Amino acid sequence: MSGSEPTMSGNQSLCTKFTFVAFSSLAELQPVLFVVFLIVYLFTMCGNLLIICLIWVTPFLHTPMYFFLVNLSILEMCYITSVVPQMLVHLLVETKTISVGGCAAQMYVFAILGLTECCLLAAMAYDRFVAICHPLHYTLLMSPPVCLKLAAVSWITGVVVESAQITWIFTLPFCGTGEIQHFFCDIMPVVKLACVDTSHNEIVIFAISVLFIMSPCFLILCSYLRIIRTILRIPSATGRHKAFSTCSSHILVVSLFYGTALFTYLQPKSAHTPDTDKTTALMYTVVTPALNPVIYTLRNKEVKEAFQRVTHRNPLRQVD
Repeated sequence: MSGSEPTMSGNQSLCTKFTFVAFSSLAELQPVLFVVFLIVYLFTMCGNLLIICLIWVTPFLHTPMYFFLVNLSILEMCYITSVVPQMLVHLLVETKTISVGGCAAQMYVFAILGLTECCLLAAMAYDRFVAICHPLHYTLLMSPPVCLKLAAVSWITGVVVESAQITWIFTLPFCGTGEIQHFFCDIMPVVKLACVDTSHNEIVIFAISVLFIMSPCFLILCSYLRIIRTILRIPSATGRHKAFSTCSSHILVVSLFYGTALFTYLQPKSAHTPDTDKTTALMYTVVTPALNPVIYTLRNKEVKEAFQRVTHRNPLRQVD
Protein backbone atom coordinates (compact mmCIF):
# COMPACT_ATOMS: atom_id res chain seq x y z
CA MET A 1 0.00 0.00 0.00
CA SER A 2 1.14 3.52 -0.62
CA GLY A 3 -0.29 6.63 1.01
CA SER A 4 0.61 10.27 1.32
CA GLU A 5 4.27 11.04 1.76
CA PRO A 6 4.90 12.23 5.36
CA THR A 7 6.00 15.79 4.59
CA MET A 8 5.82 18.10 7.61
CA SER A 9 4.23 21.50 7.30
CA GLY A 10 5.83 24.41 9.16
CA ASN A 11 7.69 23.73 12.42
CA GLN A 12 5.12 21.47 14.03
CA SER A 13 6.55 18.93 16.46
CA LEU A 14 5.58 15.28 16.28
CA CYS A 15 3.21 13.86 18.90
CA THR A 16 4.60 11.32 21.34
CA LYS A 17 1.27 10.81 23.08
CA PHE A 18 -2.44 11.36 22.50
CA THR A 19 -5.10 12.74 24.82
CA PHE A 20 -8.68 11.49 24.86
CA VAL A 21 -11.24 14.25 25.26
CA ALA A 22 -14.47 12.32 24.65
CA PHE A 23 -15.75 12.75 28.19
CA SER A 24 -14.09 16.07 29.02
CA SER A 25 -17.45 17.89 29.00
CA LEU A 26 -19.02 15.32 31.33
CA ALA A 27 -16.76 15.75 34.37
CA GLU A 28 -19.60 15.47 36.90
CA LEU A 29 -21.00 12.33 35.26
CA GLN A 30 -17.73 10.46 34.98
CA PRO A 31 -18.11 8.55 38.30
CA VAL A 32 -21.60 7.47 37.22
CA LEU A 33 -20.32 6.44 33.78
CA PHE A 34 -17.53 4.48 35.49
CA VAL A 35 -20.05 2.44 37.48
CA VAL A 36 -22.31 1.86 34.46
CA PHE A 37 -19.49 0.75 32.14
CA LEU A 38 -17.93 -1.41 34.86
CA ILE A 39 -21.22 -3.25 35.39
CA VAL A 40 -21.67 -3.73 31.64
CA TYR A 41 -18.09 -4.98 31.29
CA LEU A 42 -18.41 -7.50 34.12
CA PHE A 43 -21.78 -8.64 32.79
CA THR A 44 -20.29 -9.17 29.33
CA MET A 45 -17.31 -11.12 30.62
CA CYS A 46 -19.44 -13.31 32.90
CA GLY A 47 -22.11 -13.88 30.22
CA ASN A 48 -19.61 -15.00 27.59
CA LEU A 49 -17.71 -17.15 30.08
CA LEU A 50 -21.02 -18.79 31.03
CA ILE A 51 -21.72 -19.63 27.38
CA ILE A 52 -18.23 -21.09 26.91
CA CYS A 53 -18.49 -23.20 30.06
CA LEU A 54 -21.99 -24.44 29.22
CA ILE A 55 -20.87 -25.55 25.77
CA TRP A 56 -17.73 -27.13 27.21
CA VAL A 57 -19.59 -29.32 29.77
CA THR A 58 -22.66 -30.14 27.67
CA PRO A 59 -22.10 -32.95 25.12
CA PHE A 60 -25.15 -32.22 22.98
CA LEU A 61 -23.82 -28.69 22.37
CA HIS A 62 -20.63 -30.05 20.78
CA THR A 63 -21.79 -29.13 17.27
CA PRO A 64 -20.41 -26.77 14.59
CA MET A 65 -22.85 -23.98 15.49
CA TYR A 66 -21.67 -23.92 19.11
CA PHE A 67 -18.03 -24.32 18.11
CA PHE A 68 -18.35 -21.00 16.26
CA LEU A 69 -20.29 -19.53 19.18
CA VAL A 70 -17.37 -20.33 21.50
CA ASN A 71 -15.05 -18.52 19.07
CA LEU A 72 -17.44 -15.57 19.00
CA SER A 73 -17.65 -15.44 22.81
CA ILE A 74 -13.85 -15.49 23.17
CA LEU A 75 -13.60 -12.79 20.53
CA GLU A 76 -16.22 -10.60 22.25
CA MET A 77 -14.38 -10.84 25.58
CA CYS A 78 -11.12 -9.77 23.92
CA TYR A 79 -12.95 -7.10 21.92
CA ILE A 80 -14.50 -5.33 24.91
CA THR A 81 -11.31 -5.79 26.96
CA SER A 82 -9.30 -3.94 24.30
CA VAL A 83 -11.32 -0.78 24.98
CA VAL A 84 -13.29 -0.71 28.23
CA PRO A 85 -10.63 -1.24 30.97
CA GLN A 86 -8.61 1.69 29.68
CA MET A 87 -11.78 3.79 29.39
CA LEU A 88 -12.62 2.95 33.03
CA VAL A 89 -9.19 4.14 34.16
CA HIS A 90 -9.55 7.37 32.20
CA LEU A 91 -12.92 8.03 33.83
CA LEU A 92 -11.15 8.13 37.20
CA VAL A 93 -8.08 10.20 36.32
CA GLU A 94 -7.72 13.78 35.18
CA THR A 95 -5.06 13.20 32.52
CA LYS A 96 -6.42 10.83 29.88
CA THR A 97 -3.34 10.16 27.77
CA ILE A 98 -1.92 7.24 25.82
CA SER A 99 1.44 6.88 24.08
CA VAL A 100 1.56 6.58 20.31
CA GLY A 101 2.81 3.02 20.72
CA GLY A 102 0.01 2.19 23.16
CA CYS A 103 -2.51 3.70 20.75
CA ALA A 104 -1.13 1.57 17.93
CA ALA A 105 -1.35 -1.57 20.08
CA GLN A 106 -4.96 -0.85 20.98
CA MET A 107 -5.86 -0.20 17.36
CA TYR A 108 -4.15 -3.42 16.24
CA VAL A 109 -6.15 -5.54 18.70
CA PHE A 110 -9.44 -3.75 18.15
CA ALA A 111 -9.25 -3.75 14.34
CA ILE A 112 -8.08 -7.38 14.09
CA LEU A 113 -10.91 -8.56 16.33
CA GLY A 114 -13.46 -6.45 14.44
CA LEU A 115 -12.59 -7.93 11.05
CA THR A 116 -12.33 -11.43 12.51
CA GLU A 117 -15.87 -11.07 13.84
CA CYS A 118 -17.09 -10.14 10.35
CA CYS A 119 -15.61 -13.37 9.00
CA LEU A 120 -16.84 -15.50 11.91
CA LEU A 121 -20.39 -14.26 11.44
CA ALA A 122 -20.14 -15.25 7.76
CA ALA A 123 -18.91 -18.73 8.78
CA MET A 124 -21.84 -19.04 11.19
CA ALA A 125 -24.26 -18.05 8.41
CA TYR A 126 -22.72 -20.74 6.17
CA ASP A 127 -23.24 -23.27 8.96
CA ARG A 128 -26.95 -22.38 9.16
CA PHE A 129 -27.20 -22.52 5.35
CA VAL A 130 -25.80 -26.05 5.24
CA ALA A 131 -27.93 -27.19 8.21
CA ILE A 132 -31.20 -26.00 6.65
CA CYS A 133 -30.59 -26.28 2.91
CA HIS A 134 -28.45 -29.46 2.87
CA PRO A 135 -29.29 -31.32 6.10
CA LEU A 136 -28.38 -34.76 4.71
CA HIS A 137 -24.84 -33.59 3.94
CA TYR A 138 -24.41 -31.50 7.10
CA THR A 139 -22.02 -33.83 8.93
CA LEU A 140 -19.82 -34.05 5.82
CA LEU A 141 -19.86 -30.38 4.84
CA MET A 142 -19.43 -29.17 8.42
CA SER A 143 -17.01 -31.79 9.73
CA PRO A 144 -14.58 -30.80 12.53
CA PRO A 145 -11.68 -30.19 10.08
CA VAL A 146 -13.90 -27.90 7.98
CA CYS A 147 -15.01 -25.95 11.07
CA LEU A 148 -11.40 -25.55 12.20
CA LYS A 149 -10.41 -24.28 8.75
CA LEU A 150 -13.27 -21.76 8.65
CA ALA A 151 -12.36 -20.45 12.10
CA ALA A 152 -8.65 -20.33 11.21
CA VAL A 153 -9.33 -18.43 7.98
CA SER A 154 -11.45 -15.92 9.92
CA TRP A 155 -8.69 -15.22 12.43
CA ILE A 156 -5.89 -15.19 9.84
CA THR A 157 -7.82 -12.78 7.60
CA GLY A 158 -8.31 -10.40 10.51
CA VAL A 159 -4.66 -10.54 11.56
CA VAL A 160 -3.14 -10.17 8.08
CA VAL A 161 -5.43 -7.46 6.68
CA GLU A 162 -5.65 -5.26 9.75
CA SER A 163 -1.97 -5.63 10.69
CA ALA A 164 -1.06 -4.28 7.26
CA GLN A 165 -3.58 -1.44 7.47
CA ILE A 166 -2.70 -0.32 11.01
CA THR A 167 1.04 -0.53 10.35
CA TRP A 168 0.50 1.69 7.33
CA ILE A 169 -1.56 4.20 9.35
CA PHE A 170 1.17 4.56 11.97
CA THR A 171 3.78 5.42 9.34
CA LEU A 172 2.01 8.79 9.20
CA PRO A 173 3.44 11.68 11.27
CA PHE A 174 1.09 12.97 13.99
CA CYS A 175 1.41 16.50 15.27
CA GLY A 176 -0.53 19.33 16.87
CA THR A 177 -2.31 19.03 20.23
CA GLY A 178 -2.71 15.26 19.90
CA GLU A 179 -6.28 15.45 21.19
CA ILE A 180 -8.49 12.57 20.05
CA GLN A 181 -12.20 13.33 19.99
CA HIS A 182 -12.93 9.82 21.16
CA PHE A 183 -12.56 7.45 24.13
CA PHE A 184 -10.21 4.98 22.40
CA CYS A 185 -7.89 4.80 19.39
CA ASP A 186 -10.36 4.23 16.58
CA ILE A 187 -9.08 4.50 13.02
CA MET A 188 -10.64 7.67 11.65
CA PRO A 189 -10.20 9.90 14.76
CA VAL A 190 -6.49 9.00 14.80
CA VAL A 191 -5.99 9.50 11.05
CA LYS A 192 -7.44 13.02 11.46
CA LEU A 193 -4.45 13.91 13.66
CA ALA A 194 -1.93 13.32 10.88
CA CYS A 195 -0.15 16.50 9.79
CA VAL A 196 -0.09 15.52 6.11
CA ASP A 197 -2.74 15.19 3.45
CA THR A 198 -4.51 11.91 4.27
CA SER A 199 -7.05 11.92 1.44
CA HIS A 200 -5.32 8.99 -0.29
CA ASN A 201 -5.09 7.12 3.00
CA GLU A 202 -8.78 7.65 3.70
CA ILE A 203 -9.72 6.38 0.24
CA VAL A 204 -7.72 3.19 0.81
CA ILE A 205 -9.18 2.76 4.32
CA PHE A 206 -12.65 3.15 2.85
CA ALA A 207 -11.87 0.65 0.07
CA ILE A 208 -10.56 -1.90 2.58
CA SER A 209 -13.67 -1.41 4.70
CA VAL A 210 -15.94 -1.95 1.69
CA LEU A 211 -14.04 -5.05 0.58
CA PHE A 212 -13.54 -6.81 3.90
CA ILE A 213 -16.72 -5.70 5.69
CA MET A 214 -19.09 -5.99 2.74
CA SER A 215 -17.73 -9.30 1.40
CA PRO A 216 -18.69 -11.27 4.56
CA CYS A 217 -21.94 -9.28 4.67
CA PHE A 218 -22.68 -10.30 1.09
CA LEU A 219 -22.02 -13.96 1.92
CA ILE A 220 -24.35 -13.69 4.92
CA LEU A 221 -27.11 -12.14 2.78
CA CYS A 222 -26.73 -14.84 0.11
CA SER A 223 -26.87 -17.57 2.77
CA TYR A 224 -30.04 -16.19 4.29
CA LEU A 225 -31.74 -15.66 0.95
CA ARG A 226 -31.24 -19.38 0.28
CA ILE A 227 -32.31 -20.22 3.84
CA ILE A 228 -35.52 -18.18 3.56
CA ARG A 229 -36.36 -19.78 0.22
CA THR A 230 -35.84 -23.24 1.72
CA ILE A 231 -37.87 -22.45 4.84
CA LEU A 232 -40.80 -21.16 2.78
CA ARG A 233 -40.93 -24.52 0.99
CA ILE A 234 -41.44 -26.42 4.26
CA PRO A 235 -45.10 -27.48 4.26
CA SER A 236 -45.85 -27.30 8.00
CA ALA A 237 -45.90 -24.12 10.07
CA THR A 238 -44.21 -25.98 12.92
CA GLY A 239 -41.36 -27.03 10.64
CA ARG A 240 -40.92 -23.49 9.33
CA HIS A 241 -40.87 -22.08 12.87
CA LYS A 242 -38.35 -24.67 14.06
CA ALA A 243 -36.04 -23.99 11.11
CA PHE A 244 -36.23 -20.23 11.52
CA SER A 245 -35.68 -20.42 15.31
CA THR A 246 -32.22 -21.93 14.71
CA CYS A 247 -31.24 -18.76 12.83
CA SER A 248 -32.97 -16.03 14.84
CA SER A 249 -30.15 -15.48 17.36
CA HIS A 250 -27.55 -15.21 14.61
CA ILE A 251 -29.72 -12.78 12.62
CA LEU A 252 -30.03 -10.48 15.66
CA VAL A 253 -26.28 -10.54 16.31
CA VAL A 254 -25.49 -9.85 12.65
CA SER A 255 -27.98 -6.96 12.57
CA LEU A 256 -26.46 -5.36 15.67
CA PHE A 257 -22.87 -5.77 14.53
CA TYR A 258 -23.26 -4.79 10.89
CA GLY A 259 -25.72 -2.01 11.62
CA THR A 260 -23.13 -0.10 13.64
CA ALA A 261 -20.13 -1.19 11.53
CA LEU A 262 -21.67 -0.06 8.24
CA PHE A 263 -22.80 3.23 9.78
CA THR A 264 -19.33 3.89 11.19
CA TYR A 265 -16.91 2.79 8.48
CA LEU A 266 -18.84 3.17 5.24
CA GLN A 267 -20.21 6.68 5.62
CA PRO A 268 -18.39 9.57 3.90
CA LYS A 269 -15.87 11.66 5.82
CA SER A 270 -18.20 14.67 5.81
CA ALA A 271 -20.77 12.68 7.79
CA HIS A 272 -18.33 11.90 10.62
CA THR A 273 -18.79 14.06 13.72
CA PRO A 274 -17.27 13.47 17.19
CA ASP A 275 -20.71 12.91 18.74
CA THR A 276 -21.92 10.37 16.16
CA ASP A 277 -18.55 8.59 16.21
CA LYS A 278 -18.66 8.25 20.00
CA THR A 279 -22.27 7.09 20.04
CA THR A 280 -21.82 4.40 17.40
CA ALA A 281 -18.50 3.34 18.97
CA LEU A 282 -20.24 2.78 22.30
CA MET A 283 -22.73 0.57 20.48
CA TYR A 284 -20.20 -1.76 18.88
CA THR A 285 -17.58 -1.74 21.67
CA VAL A 286 -19.84 -1.93 24.75
CA VAL A 287 -23.50 -2.58 23.97
CA THR A 288 -23.23 -5.26 21.26
CA PRO A 289 -20.77 -7.52 23.17
CA ALA A 290 -23.07 -7.24 26.22
CA LEU A 291 -26.19 -8.17 24.25
CA ASN A 292 -24.71 -11.21 22.50
CA PRO A 293 -24.78 -13.47 25.60
CA VAL A 294 -28.35 -12.36 26.30
CA ILE A 295 -29.43 -13.13 22.74
CA TYR A 296 -27.80 -16.56 22.69
CA THR A 297 -29.19 -17.57 26.10
CA LEU A 298 -32.70 -16.12 26.13
CA ARG A 299 -33.50 -16.98 22.49
CA ASN A 300 -31.80 -20.37 22.29
CA LYS A 301 -33.69 -23.37 23.66
CA GLU A 302 -30.66 -25.67 23.67
CA VAL A 303 -28.52 -23.23 25.67
CA LYS A 304 -31.38 -22.61 28.11
CA GLU A 305 -31.87 -26.36 28.53
CA ALA A 306 -28.15 -26.86 29.13
CA PHE A 307 -28.19 -24.09 31.74
CA GLN A 308 -31.18 -25.64 33.51
CA ARG A 309 -29.51 -29.05 33.56
CA VAL A 310 -26.27 -27.68 34.97
CA THR A 311 -27.98 -25.54 37.62
CA HIS A 312 -30.31 -28.38 38.67
CA ARG A 313 -27.41 -30.87 38.60
CA ASN A 314 -29.39 -33.27 36.45
CA PRO A 315 -27.43 -35.90 34.50
CA LEU A 316 -26.87 -34.86 30.93
CA ARG A 317 -28.60 -36.89 28.30
CA GLN A 318 -28.18 -36.84 24.56
CA VAL A 319 -30.77 -34.75 22.76
CA ASP A 320 -31.97 -35.58 19.26
